[in-house]
Amino acid sequence: MRRTLVVVLLLLAVALGAAARYDRPPVTPGSWLAAAGLLARYQTVATQRVRLVRAGTGSSVVLIHGFGSSIYTWKDVIPALAARHDVVALDLPGFGGSARPADLSLQAFPEVVIGLMDRLGIERAALVGNSMGGATAAIVAATAPLRVSRLVLLDAANFNMEPEARPFMVRLTTSWAAPVLGLLPGKRLLVERSLRQVFHDDALVTEERVSEYLAPAQRPGTFLALRSLGASFDAGRSRVAEVLGDITAPTLVVWGDDDRWIPLAHADRFVEGIAGARKLVIPACGHMPQEEKPAEVARLVLEFLDSN
Repeated sequence: MRRTLVVVLLLLAVALGAAARYDRPPVTPGSWLAAAGLLARYQTVATQRVRLVRAGTGSSVVLIHGFGSSIYTWKDVIPALAARHDVVALDLPGFGGSARPADLSLQAFPEVVIGLMDRLGIERAALVGNSMGGATAAIVAATAPLRVSRLVLLDAANFNMEPEARPFMVRLTTSWAAPVLGLLPGKRLLVERSLRQVFHDDALVTEERVSEYLAPAQRPGTFLALRSLGASFDAGRSRVAEVLGDITAPTLVVWGDDDRWIPLAHADRFVEGIAGARKLVIPACGHMPQEEKPAEVARLVLEFLDSN
């Protein structure tokens, strides 16, 4: 009996060791920053340490990522936008290189965006938000209209906040089981599966991309913060839905036609809720157009920012 127990424990140790080795990022994360000529900076906003990058000159554009993402999601969009604008991309608290508060809340994100603009001396900016970042941008545009010149929503979240409507991976990583997931190996499997869901083209699930999404997920406190964030989603949904009619900034709604996380029909609900908003659909594209079709997204955003 004792020998059997020893064998089982040894096999378990080997399995956990193999899983831990598998969880190592296949490519050193963050190397893209230097290659792009960008330098990560930090600001303390609403008591939270927030990581950001800034590039270019001109009118300001603030880029806000979605759930589980970071400033990396804008890697291939920043250069084109920065050629004509002052571009800021931030990691929201709980993600990327920013702080991991145990009481993370969706309702705090708009305060962080406005606070960061204040810290950087940006009086007014165009906001571009993807998924959860789109919901955040919409709230800022509705509640602080003088701070927002234009609004671009990329596959924005809002109408899928109910627990049963959330993507499975979002439900899992924000559920009661999140703290347990944070203690277990196998996070790379979660990252790879999630990326295959959000892209139309599986070839985009590269080792670099897996590394950039895996590294933040392995930081201490991430899953505790996600659990708290999940608890705030219900209130976040009602707030976004209630304020859409208060948005006065010119608004462009962009959607991937193969978004398996947030259906294309939700684009119409944003257009119906925001006066004067217009919709553009990108073919053969999933939930993150800024990563799957970066050149097209950059072109659409620039055309929209420069239009009358």
